[in-house]
Amino acid sequence: MVLKKGDDGRRWVEMEFLVPGTPEQVWQAIATGPGMTAWFAPVTVEEHVGGAIEFDFGCGATSSGVVTEWEPPARLGYEEHGWSGDAPPVATEVVVTSRSGDRCVVRMVHSLFTDRDDWDDELESFETGWPGFFEVLRLYMAHFPGQPAAAVRVMTGYPGDLTEAWAALSTALGLSGLDVASTWRTPPGAPSLEGIVERVHQDSQMREVMARLTAPSAGVAVVGSFSAGGQTSVMVSIYFYGVDAAATAATEQARFDSWIAELAPASSVS
Repeated sequence: MVLKKGDDGRRWVEMEFLVPGTPEQVWQAIATGPGMTAWFAPVTVEEHVGGAIEFDFGCGATSSGVVTEWEPPARLGYEEHGWSGDAPPVATEVVVTSRSGDRCVVRMVHSLFTDRDDWDDELESFETGWPGFFEVLRLYMAHFPGQPAAAVRVMTGYPGDLTEAWAALSTALGLSGLDVASTWRTPPGAPSLEGIVERVHQDSQMREVMARLTAPSAGVAVVGSFSAGGQTSVMVSIYFYGVDAAATAATEQARFDSWIAELAPASSVS
């Protein structure tokens, strides 16, 4: 993704991705609170122009705004305020276009109107943030479309570099050496998870494995370590699906809170 600049002072980044599903199914997933919660973060949306939208990223971190476009199942627009200090509002437009074979192209554009470059790095950081979530969305749409969801999230700092953090995390969860399509089962001493590896990603700032779960419930697990701002962290994010998702998530959240505190005892759980 490349930051673009217009003569009118607009700065924007844009991306497109293909997901399975009809326009109506994709709209439910990318434009409603329950839908976005199933693959991103807890979200509430008042489904009309002028309605409120709020993203809850945990630990008191939220971002709120207002719906500016509401044209189901094709176009959603919203503006977020206070998303980064004194930055101007960031405007987001999401467009759904049908393709053959019950697939849709989703185009997402984030825009700022300013002649200052203070927030260019943060605007460009959407490049690293969104793609992993889009992969969760693809799995959700392919295997669990429309199902209710509940999430487990734990993250803590790790007293070592990225390589050391990933070695500790992947060993503790039985992920070392696994590739796409590998069967995964956590070892004794870790919370019990089973599934199939769907994605393996590595770069200079992140190590991440994504798996489609079969136990203790249907879902998607994302396990990773990353470096940002001179701090190394490890995290586990799990989306459970189905009528029992909330109960399963509540049980597993308690287990993972205890487990990650033992993995990195010198750091506090986030």
